[in-house]
Amino acid sequence: MTECEGPRPIEELTFREAMAELDGIVGVLESNTLELEESLGSYERGVALLAALQSRLTEAQQKVDVLMGELVADADDAARDATLS
Repeated sequence: MTECEGPRPIEELTFREAMAELDGIVGVLESNTLELEESLGSYERGVALLAALQSRLTEAQQKVDVLMGELVADADDAARDATLS
């Protein structure tokens, strides 16, 4: 990818790539080296990255909750089966 193509769409980034890009944006914004317009563009991209990352984390947490619920249900079923015999 060349510089003139711009940043990759957020949905194409892996979680790790999105985190790295967000970290880079934070570093650049904290360095206070950008012009106002560049800062605003970077800030907007950072907000979009953060929203996407939060969404992915929420989705992952929901999947973990479902899996944990299945484990608890399986354990309860095994305990019930043992008391029936």
